[in-house]
Amino acid sequence: DIANAANEALERFRDESRRTVLRLVDMESTYLTVEFFRKLQLEPEKNSNPSGPNMDRYSDNHLRRIGSNVTAYVNMVCDTLKNSIPKAVVYCQVLSAKRALLNHFYAQLGRREKEQLGKMLDEDPSLMEKRETIAKRLELYKSARDEIDSVAWK
Repeated sequence: DIANAANEALERFRDESRRTVLRLVDMESTYLTVEFFRKLQLEPEKNSNPSGPNMDRYSDNHLRRIGSNVTAYVNMVCDTLKNSIPKAVVYCQVLSAKRALLNHFYAQLGRREKEQLGKMLDEDPSLMEKRETIAKRLELYKSARDEIDSVAWK
């Protein structure tokens, strides 16, 4: 019963979690942080002659450097998503499912009768009987206390 209810609760919140994760991925993929590219070192390229009249601005080394910068940026975005996606799943799916599951169990247990609850607890019958006897005794003590209080205040 518990496993089925947990799976149902997780399934109910799966779509919301998926939408949030997709929003995070879209947000990260469309937002280019200029600061990242500013922080990259602008080293002069090796084996190049910057003062040469026919300097090829897009030499092989320059293109490799651009490629490594883009790769570093993509890796940074992937690392950010690796940290953000589990948080989004826990927040949108797991915590919501936990709340829904607790409410579901409170409602389900509230509807059950004593015999069904006893079977669920798999409690020793003599212990159950002792607990019921003590509960009855407690009720008697409470009613006696109320009666004494009502007489004492008159």
